[in-house]
Amino acid sequence: MRAFPFTAVVGLADLRLALVLSAVSPAIGGVLVRGEKGTAKSTMVRALAGLLPPVDVVTGCRFSCDPAAPDPACPDGPHDSGAPAERRPARLVELPVGAAEDRVIGSLDLERALSEGVTGYQPGLLAAAHRGLLYVDEVNLLHDHLVDALLDAAAMGRATVEREGVSVSHASRFVLIGTMNPEEGELRPQLLDRFGLTVEVRTSREPSERVEVVRRRLAYEADPDGFAARYDEAEAALAARIAEARRNLPAVTLDDAALLQIAEVCASFDVDGMRADIVTARTAAAHAAWSGRTEVTTEDIRVAARLALPHRRRRNPFDAPGIDEEQLDQALRDAEPPTDGPDDDGPGSGAPPEPAESSEAPSENQQPQSSPQGPQQTVGAGQPFRARLFTVDGTGEGAHGRRSRALTDSGRTIGVKPPSVREGRPHLPATVLAAAPHQRARGRSGAGLVLRTRDLRFALREGREGNLVLFCVDASGSMGARSRMGEVKAAVLSLLLDAYQRRDKVGLVTFRASAAELALPPTISVDAAASRLESLPTGGRTPLAEGLLRAAEALRVESIRDPRRRPLLVVVTDGRATSGQDAVARAHAAADLIARQGIASVVMDCESGRMRLGLAGELANRLGAEHVPLGEVAADALAGAVRARTGRAA
Repeated sequence: MRAFPFTAVVGLADLRLALVLSAVSPAIGGVLVRGEKGTAKSTMVRALAGLLPPVDVVTGCRFSCDPAAPDPACPDGPHDSGAPAERRPARLVELPVGAAEDRVIGSLDLERALSEGVTGYQPGLLAAAHRGLLYVDEVNLLHDHLVDALLDAAAMGRATVEREGVSVSHASRFVLIGTMNPEEGELRPQLLDRFGLTVEVRTSREPSERVEVVRRRLAYEADPDGFAARYDEAEAALAARIAEARRNLPAVTLDDAALLQIAEVCASFDVDGMRADIVTARTAAAHAAWSGRTEVTTEDIRVAARLALPHRRRRNPFDAPGIDEEQLDQALRDAEPPTDGPDDDGPGSGAPPEPAESSEAPSENQQPQSSPQGPQQTVGAGQPFRARLFTVDGTGEGAHGRRSRALTDSGRTIGVKPPSVREGRPHLPATVLAAAPHQRARGRSGAGLVLRTRDLRFALREGREGNLVLFCVDASGSMGARSRMGEVKAAVLSLLLDAYQRRDKVGLVTFRASAAELALPPTISVDAAASRLESLPTGGRTPLAEGLLRAAEALRVESIRDPRRRPLLVVVTDGRATSGQDAVARAHAAADLIARQGIASVVMDCESGRMRLGLAGELANRLGAEHVPLGEVAADALAGAVRARTGRAA
């Protein structure tokens, strides 16, 4: 069955252009496609492979060496200058989110090792993708050990394997294309920056366009080959144009004026590092070649900046993506050479505009409100900071992450699994030790080692897992003044940022007045949690018992849905309980219930003022939780407290 044609996809002009430019100039660094489900992201990526020019490879080389310039370190080489060659289509290699590391970077050829007693190398997906496309669907869900492998290959253009007696390095240059749904969580900043271009795709709200999408999809499903045949001419024309643009790309000139415009644009958006300037320059040159020009123009730079800068100007995971088109146009104008003309004080003369008068008073983000639950106000959060690390005790076996200790298929080796457990990566020293006592009985001769399947031993490895971090936030009036609530939100926001970086799932329970609510069910989208926290209203009495019980229920339900993630409950409160009858006794009973369930907890003590009752500390004792004053949530504050207690100098 033929794939859905690239030219048959309706709309998505920016995505279409970004993919084409990456095909024209693979040095751009690929494309990250962000968008909701059902927006044809994967369809367009898979269709792109059919438009790429074919590649010449050395016959029989598993690493796709170019016969005109073979890799001198190719494991299948060295290749002679006149080695036989063949032409094949460019490959689209898909990297599954759950792939093992050995499948990605390659590993010991275990079959040859056992049958022939030789150390051979079995290439992985990075070798297969060389000189082609590497596609990762749901790239934001990729395990950290796979992200690290991709980062190394993207940075060096080579994949290196040093493990289990294998020492191999081979070329691995590919166009990396990833698709993701932001609702399922964001991408690690290191990998995000490796994508040359990024595109946001959204479902069309135009009825006529939606009708055409459905019409074409149904036609394709009814007769895939016949439908694709109707677009053969358009596909061939597009492929020919891509090939021509590739040939013309070396002739495109990028003069100093264009470079100055690129530098001005990147500086105006306050991007980090120089990769943004380099990618924008490469993209502008590719766009000029695609447009049939040999000189880069302002329009080329504008198009390139729209695609290359949005994901590089984000300061933290909670900033909205995108780019300000007016700011972009202004930066391009600022970099244009000055023109001679009479001085004036009109627009564009450089004179600052007079401030407009207004009879309205400045607004604040702390506006009192009223609701059925009593008076409330919304207080903005302060600036986030680097938070200290809180972990779940013990060793888990949950989802890959960066928080608590866990047994994983990556990480450091801490032992060997029992012989009955045959999974993961072979542990060669233990395998040799298991086989050694049987060599005489097996009739060993010479230097070879006679191995049997029963000799195999597998490594027991310890890494890190991602947890479920559930925040239970006291939003009552007892939390103090507006400035204090701002500090509380800043601390929780900092812990959310830490959870994002450690690949955790997060949830948010809030309680105030007379009730508690699950403000955000557990999700991988930390952005959503930050948004709910920012708009969290405060005021009223403190239903501490209701908050703890709602948190316990949320953890119970989530343990059924996602049993692999161990929970960490973070209770943010001053410890007061003032809502309903026997408020204190009910709060103690709720805390005892959570403690009996063995849930790891942290109590962030928000009590302030000279007269402190120590109620949050008492709550921590009942929960069996770590008690952390609000001022010690920051990692730097903790380090300072340790130095003060030990008497060591800073």
